Amino acid sequence: MPLKIKNVLVCDAVDNACVKLLQDNGINVDYKLKLTQDQLIKEVKGYDALIVRSDTKITPEILDAGAGQLKAVGRAGAGVDNINIEAATRNNVLVLNTPGGNSISACELTCLLIGALARPICPAATSMKEGRWDRKLYSGSELFGKTLAILGLGRIGREVAIRMRAFGMRVIGFDPITTDEEAAAAGIEKMELEQIWPQADYITVHTPLIPATKNLISAATLAKCPKGVRVVNVARGGIVDEAALLAALESGQCGGAAVDVYPEEPPKSETTKKLINHPKVVATPHLGASTSEAQVRVAVEVAEQFIALTGTSKVYTQYAGVVNREILKNVF
Repeated sequence: MPLKIKNVLVCDAVDNACVKLLQDNGINVDYKLKLTQDQLIKEVKGYDALIVRSDTKITPEILDAGAGQLKAVGRAGAGVDNINIEAATRNNVLVLNTPGGNSISACELTCLLIGALARPICPAATSMKEGRWDRKLYSGSELFGKTLAILGLGRIGREVAIRMRAFGMRVIGFDPITTDEEAAAAGIEKMELEQIWPQADYITVHTPLIPATKNLISAATLAKCPKGVRVVNVARGGIVDEAALLAALESGQCGGAAVDVYPEEPPKSETTKKLINHPKVVATPHLGASTSEAQVRVAVEVAEQFIALTGTSKVYTQYAGVVNREILKNVF
């Protein structure tokens, strides 16, 4: 039977399109930002569903407090790192995300960062603002003819491949789920990791952070790459071993890195700070989904899925972002 979602609490800033769409479909919405865990434990008892982005952590304590009333938690974004899936499943709470909402924005940032590693645009622009004319100092290299390795061939990885092939890059990639045919359709030569490392001039990662991908880029894997390999991470902090990357930058084994995500955000560790300040690093503060288009898209997508779960709309009927699908049979 469809879920009865009548009252929704928005815990993090989302585009107003989300609120309007829910209200237009008969769902009450309250907007309460920056609640502490204790405050949310008290508040959750009055709501059927919560909407979060990255700031609010949905802990087992919050989910236990909402037991019997809370039916769904939606994240307006791709990952669900800040929601305790095990506790949600135990309490029969559906967890959903918006996996396609920020794909293009994350893809475009990745492509721009690859370009910024090939041509030192950022330090050159800074030098000009400081009144210098360091034309010879900021010589770069072409992307044409270079090999780009994409680890993770989901929506974002495949979109990156399509765009970087337009620069004349050869694209190789790895993904245990994506088929050879799906990869080939995006112009990617799919191969195993051990085949990839020795061929990669550039590596970009587009995987979730799970045990199998933690420190996927490590001292051991970097050592197998050509000297001067460049690394991009717009996915999740922890997929790249920061200490290993820093050591490879200092030895010259790694020729440059672009980093948008960190194990701890904002970064506090000395290793992360050294990495950010390294002259061969372009560092950005988790901007992958930070476009006006992506923010509207993820906001609308989470609202559409909540409406679909109620079964009251003929327009909105899909909830593809449900993560713990095993409990769907318990609620429908």
